[in-house]
Amino acid sequence: MGSTLETELRHRMSEVEERLRKVLADAEHRFVTTGTTHLIEAGGKRVRPRLALLGAQFGDPDRPQVIDAAVITELVHVATLHHDDVMDAAPRRHGVPTANAMWGNNIAVLLGDLLLARAAELAADLGTTSLRLQAATLARLVRGQLLEATRAPRHTDPMVHCIQVMADKSASLIAMAVELGARVADAPEAHARALARYGERLGIAFQISDDVIDICSPAAESGKTPGTDLREGVVTVPVLHALAGDGPGAARLGVILATGAVTDPARVAEALDLLRASPGLDKARADVHRYAESATTELAGLPPTEAREALGALARFVRNRTA
Repeated sequence: MGSTLETELRHRMSEVEERLRKVLADAEHRFVTTGTTHLIEAGGKRVRPRLALLGAQFGDPDRPQVIDAAVITELVHVATLHHDDVMDAAPRRHGVPTANAMWGNNIAVLLGDLLLARAAELAADLGTTSLRLQAATLARLVRGQLLEATRAPRHTDPMVHCIQVMADKSASLIAMAVELGARVADAPEAHARALARYGERLGIAFQISDDVIDICSPAAESGKTPGTDLREGVVTVPVLHALAGDGPGAARLGVILATGAVTDPARVAEALDLLRASPGLDKARADVHRYAESATTELAGLPPTEAREALGALARFVRNRTA
């Protein structure tokens, strides 16, 4: 990414941070401010607001609505983190105790709901198109969570089901971020649609790469305990590839995973060994490459700007995460 664009993005991201806190400030009820900003103050990569700002580069990035578009993406993202932490009974997030750990599940859910309400208020001021995009994305986020919780129905291809879960639960918000930035900046319709497709495919590639890292990376490198998905009973792309094999390892893995969540440490360790020895990881890496390359292809029709190069660089980063 060129230095001119990077300087501009840093300046705009500081505006996003300031706007985030202003939107969530509640002078009359201090706890409301404390609760809604808890995870925001803890940090985070702010990937989605940055994508919104990059999407805006294909229109008029100086339109004041662009900052609110970026803020919306982070509000929705943090809201989903609160809800996910409740469902997973997660004790920590971004290095701090989760809202559910500090104040209980009821408060955590309400904080997530309030973040969504604040996002909707901002989207309403951006116009019908932006509000509809946010509403459609919220529906997909919830549907993805439901699909993951209910597993694949009978006679449904488990891999198709798994990809649909990722597309809805994770990739939809990535797609919304870059598309929303483009739309509020009044970018051409064709550019906004191409950016949405880019975001969707990038999001799927990123999630599959996360699933690979959950299996093959030591905790010291990834910052996460390997086998988290196994412990939560989440069926991932590398697991499905491994189960599709015809050797004894695939059969044994199937036995271990037959009951859903794997809670016994010895079984988790055995499952991880079987997965690491299977062809599932390499096949999942190939999927990452395929989706990342597909995302890059969507950029071909966009103007050859620094923003397009930045988005291409992000796709290459995702592609190489598990190399």
